[in-house]
Amino acid sequence: MNANILQTPIDYLKGVGPNRADLLRKELGIHTYQDLINFFPNRYLDKTRFYKINELQRNSAEVQVVGKITHIKSVEQKRGKRLVADFVDETGKMELVWFRGQKWIRENLKINTPYVIFGKTNWFNGLFSMPHPEMELVEEYKKQLRTAMQPIYPSTEKLAKAGISNRVFHKIMQQLFIETKGKFYDTLSEELTSELKLLPKAQAVFNVHFPQNQELLAQAQFRLKFEELFYIQLQLLIKNMLQKQKIKGYVFEAIGENFSEFYNNHLPFELTGAQKRVIKEIRADLGSGAQMNRLLQGDVGSGKTIVALMSMFIALDNGFQACLMAPTEILAIQHYNGLVELCKNLDTSIYLLTGSTKTKDRREIHEKLENGEIDILIGTHALLEDKVKFKNLGLAVIDEQHRFGVAQRAKLWRKNQVPPHILVMTATPIPRTLAMSLYGDLDISVIDELPPGRKPIKTVHRYDSNRLKVFAFIKDEIQKGRQIYIVYPLIQESEKMDYKDLMDGYESIAREFPNEQISIVHGQMKSDAKDYEMDRFVRGETQIMVATTVIEVGVNVPNASVMIIESAERFGLSQLHQLRGRVGRGAEQSFCILMTGHKLSKDSKTRLETMTATNDGFEIAEVDLKLRGPGDIMGTQQSGVLNLKIADIVKDNDVLKLARHHAMQILKEDPSLSLEKNKVIRFTYAQLAKHKNIWNYIS
Repeated sequence: MNANILQTPIDYLKGVGPNRADLLRKELGIHTYQDLINFFPNRYLDKTRFYKINELQRNSAEVQVVGKITHIKSVEQKRGKRLVADFVDETGKMELVWFRGQKWIRENLKINTPYVIFGKTNWFNGLFSMPHPEMELVEEYKKQLRTAMQPIYPSTEKLAKAGISNRVFHKIMQQLFIETKGKFYDTLSEELTSELKLLPKAQAVFNVHFPQNQELLAQAQFRLKFEELFYIQLQLLIKNMLQKQKIKGYVFEAIGENFSEFYNNHLPFELTGAQKRVIKEIRADLGSGAQMNRLLQGDVGSGKTIVALMSMFIALDNGFQACLMAPTEILAIQHYNGLVELCKNLDTSIYLLTGSTKTKDRREIHEKLENGEIDILIGTHALLEDKVKFKNLGLAVIDEQHRFGVAQRAKLWRKNQVPPHILVMTATPIPRTLAMSLYGDLDISVIDELPPGRKPIKTVHRYDSNRLKVFAFIKDEIQKGRQIYIVYPLIQESEKMDYKDLMDGYESIAREFPNEQISIVHGQMKSDAKDYEMDRFVRGETQIMVATTVIEVGVNVPNASVMIIESAERFGLSQLHQLRGRVGRGAEQSFCILMTGHKLSKDSKTRLETMTATNDGFEIAEVDLKLRGPGDIMGTQQSGVLNLKIADIVKDNDVLKLARHHAMQILKEDPSLSLEKNKVIRFTYAQLAKHKNIWNYIS
């Protein structure tokens, strides 16, 4: 079929017209026939199956049951009445309930006559009930002609108000298939289609909108999900490939004095196998002649900083400068202190530049940077200012990438004629599936083992009723000379209540531990007061730190061995994991105690069980992804992470891996997609690039 017909504006489709077209554009972003074809149902009513009452599950699904009404009664409730009918089949009993139109319904219901009922089930007081069911007498039902799987399309309030119902969508879709004769050219090569036994495109599209049965629907969905993920991966891989060809990088051949001297004489501890492997990968990139773009993932405390420093030494050994950019001033200062300590016996000049650097010092830094007297510059966003000019920046390390957008990465590139190599570090473990799509243009390295001598943190869940035992445990730890964190949730909407919780908590701790020094840190304090309290805790002058989540990022107190998280059910998994990472930084056994009340939702239970079961950040991230979906994982500023039409990055994890694998194979054999057998893929890819770009998917 001519691809151009699919670019026809939606106004021209019979049954749409200018008003409806306007609404479809505004509400659903449907501009063309193509957009309409790719507007997929988000669920289906399965009317192929009849359930027995004893087979119903407590999942509030929509089901179809055959049975008889044996009894009808009116029940008084707070406001007015409800009508309740007993509905039975040979396996059991359920209730049908009406809140409106009771008089008419009561007059028209037939007792002891077989009905087909359809609707959503609720489980209440040991019985299933179905409010306002669709009902049809069995003898009428048998006379009707119907499609078994009924597609339900996503909708909005405005569309519903304007009368664009599911039935209307169904009609518009039918009209679209009539006008296009349902002929859709194939978008994948014959080789792929036959190897993976995929349905042809036309058949897949038809069966997603008009499924003939469950099995065909599943095949159709698989085909379309594969195609969508395949082209996203293809685009990311091509982008990565072009970047390596086009964007030349400095070649760092020498491994010189800085690197060797540090490695041989000043390493504070033996590197782990994972650290050595990652440094090797980075060295290979830096010597390849292409610009490095690598993401370094590693859990809190896995030793990313040493890897970053050794990578910077390679830049220094080749006559270049390096910089490290952190998202907050606290973190930048911490990186600065850490690196200065590591380099104290070396002749390396390291400077710090943040928003609060004084003007006089700034001038000095700007000057020294331009004449090459500074080797390593550490700082916050301040490094991106136009005034900051390097003599020759060879490597930029970016910490906690998800707080910096792609645009900011690009700003660093422009500081040079040749863009510097980029190493992005994150302690937020990003599940592989998400990493493949979000950072598909970056190469990924993972540090997946902890430095020797670190003991895994023991995590337990305790209810508020065990509080006295927990206090006794804290006393023991303090006797051993350890320090304790007690963290309270802080959720903006309920700040007053949270503040009260924190203060009540603080007072009860002060009563319970009259002889101990206690620090308190929360969001309402001025920053110098916060710093003063933090500092006392870091120096060991206070034994207990009571705080809201401000301590999440980067506070390093090796002597703190217990993290108590109050109302742990109110935290997300990644937050719990980050907080837990504040302890376990010394050689002693550390503990994380999750305190909650007895009432817990299903998700909260899953989160707490996951935390007590594993310390592995990647496992935790996978569970988190399943619970929250991809939008939330990357933080709100990237909420529409993947704007997919049919695939779901969490549930279709396997399809994604398959799609990436095949995209890689094809590009390996045919990087420019010029072989005859890949003609279709080249054409589709060009069409996609013309009409929409992958960055529509990745916001």
